[in-house]
Amino acid sequence: MNGDDTTIATSPPPPTPKTEAPLSWRTWAVCGLMLLATALNYMDRQALAQQASDVQAELHLTNEDYGNLEFWFGIAFATGGVATGFLVDWLSLRWLYPAILLAWSAVGFLTGSATSYQELLVYRVLLGFFEAGQWPCALAASQRLLSRSNRALGNSVLQSGASLGAIATPLIVLLLNSGGMGGWRTPFRVIGALGVVWVVAWMILIRPRDLATPDVDPASDEAGDASATEGAGGTAVRRIAVLIVVVIAINLCWQYFRAWMPKMLEEEHGYGKQAVQFFSSAYYVAAGIGCLAAGILSRRLATGRVSVHAARMATFAVCIGLTALSCLAAYLPASGLLLGLLLAVGFGSLGQFPMYYAFTQEISVRYMGRVTGLLSFTAWIAVGRMQKDIGRWIDRTGSYAAPTCLAGLVPVVALVAMLLFWHPPRRRDEPTPRP
Repeated sequence: MNGDDTTIATSPPPPTPKTEAPLSWRTWAVCGLMLLATALNYMDRQALAQQASDVQAELHLTNEDYGNLEFWFGIAFATGGVATGFLVDWLSLRWLYPAILLAWSAVGFLTGSATSYQELLVYRVLLGFFEAGQWPCALAASQRLLSRSNRALGNSVLQSGASLGAIATPLIVLLLNSGGMGGWRTPFRVIGALGVVWVVAWMILIRPRDLATPDVDPASDEAGDASATEGAGGTAVRRIAVLIVVVIAINLCWQYFRAWMPKMLEEEHGYGKQAVQFFSSAYYVAAGIGCLAAGILSRRLATGRVSVHAARMATFAVCIGLTALSCLAAYLPASGLLLGLLLAVGFGSLGQFPMYYAFTQEISVRYMGRVTGLLSFTAWIAVGRMQKDIGRWIDRTGSYAAPTCLAGLVPVVALVAMLLFWHPPRRRDEPTPRP
């Protein structure tokens, strides 16, 4: 313990010029490109959910088939994230990043040519595997391009790309899908083709040494390894176990509404395709606002006698309270109240993620990538299984009510786990000192 303290005290601070140097226009441009990469990532993924009814009708898919597509996408995504995490450390990021983006864009383009369930399944698996590479590549690029003081800003730009893509996809579908037989194919092809434009811009903007692997691990200059210090007492292991529960729970909620809400509104509540696309965009606007609002609320609460952790937990609880409103929405008919409650669910669902990221950052400095990789892997395995089971359930019952209610309640389990197991248990007896 004392050795760790000494290391922290004597470690040299990050070089002042690097921290205070202003961002060049090229750095801002690269951050903007990575924002667009995140947007394309989500657009290629979400194009199926926004056109699920059309695809099912033409390819004669059941809801269980659709659930299987989401299941195998999740399995492939979990595997691809781990594989790319290793490749980022071994290969040139200047070439790896555009190669991965071009790969998922090509798969997205080819999805527009699928003529059977088997073809669509192959494309969906490949899409999941390659899309998973976005985050290891983008986070590594952000770390290498930006000073320590600017990385939070860079990561915020990356995250905002997901909201941008989610908002844009329904509008693109509305614009490009003619509504006739095969109309769903055009959005896949157009979105996929946009990846080529991105790759050209990347290769023009990025110079060979811009993303070179640093000689020194940045984290080693900033702090000791929290997990090494806490591991002897089991704190790190216990907290990782808690976070596995948390990441699975909040992802089950978010991914359920991402994949099934458009179909639910169209099939169970009778909304037209145009109305569903417009509402989907509104839903993701609400989700993006919720994500920002959660961070602001947590910071505002962490003043005076309220600790940072307590502020995060309070914000987390508020967001979970909003997602629990899905139990009421699940049994309402088509109405303004139904849509309003779904917007509240979206607001709370994405708002849970900044708190989860903050909890994760308390685990370890040196092994942050490994921890987040493990958590992401477990989350996507669970999400994939859920999607398959939900498709089977809807085929058998014809109802979305029960899964809609349960999806909003699952995060309550995460809150309970955090409350009970995050902090070390109080010791009943102090150890007796040796004479």
